[in-house]
Amino acid sequence: MLVCDDETQILRALRVILRDAGYEALPADSGEEALDLAAVRHPQAAIIDLVLPDIDGVEVCRRLREWSDIPIIVLSAVGDEDAKVKALAAGADDYVTKPFGPRELIARLEAVMRRVGTEPEETVMRANGLEVDLAARVVRRDGHDVHLTPKEFDLLRVLVRNRGRLVTYRELLVAVWGSAYADDTQVLRAHVANLRRKIEPVDGPRYVKTDPRVGYRFAV
Repeated sequence: MLVCDDETQILRALRVILRDAGYEALPADSGEEALDLAAVRHPQAAIIDLVLPDIDGVEVCRRLREWSDIPIIVLSAVGDEDAKVKALAAGADDYVTKPFGPRELIARLEAVMRRVGTEPEETVMRANGLEVDLAARVVRRDGHDVHLTPKEFDLLRVLVRNRGRLVTYRELLVAVWGSAYADDTQVLRAHVANLRRKIEPVDGPRYVKTDPRVGYRFAV
């Protein structure tokens, strides 16, 4: 279990609580370290403090959710509604206010793990010569790096994470550009065209399929 808190005492307590419940803790005392650990060790779940010395827990949640569906619990001494809403909107599955009881924390952790599943997430997708590393934001085709813009990678990430499923124009636009672009299909089509040009070799496999007037799917 990934645990991130900049207070040594809290981090030590979390390690003991998790150990006593039968879990191994992966400790981090900053947001960036937590993100690095998540990418390398693929934990089953994460417990993230809201206030960290570099980036806050909301930003850690948001960046984890770019490539991972692991259960996330946010810990905070801040109990107001706005803080909870921001954390949940960024992708947290639950919000626990300090001070907390060990049994309550483990119960909440196991509840979100049951709800969202506990299988380790696959962060590298490979299909017909294409390799997409969701954590490192690296794309390779036939072993050669493919240089995508941030928006092109975000678009590919959404399609890959929904592999085989039709993703509507609106879903893609909101996920990549935000709700203000929900109806801007021209922007989407232009980026899909650029993405295809970069990842699909001439006379090679076609990864991104079009469902006319509906959306796209990653169908390899």
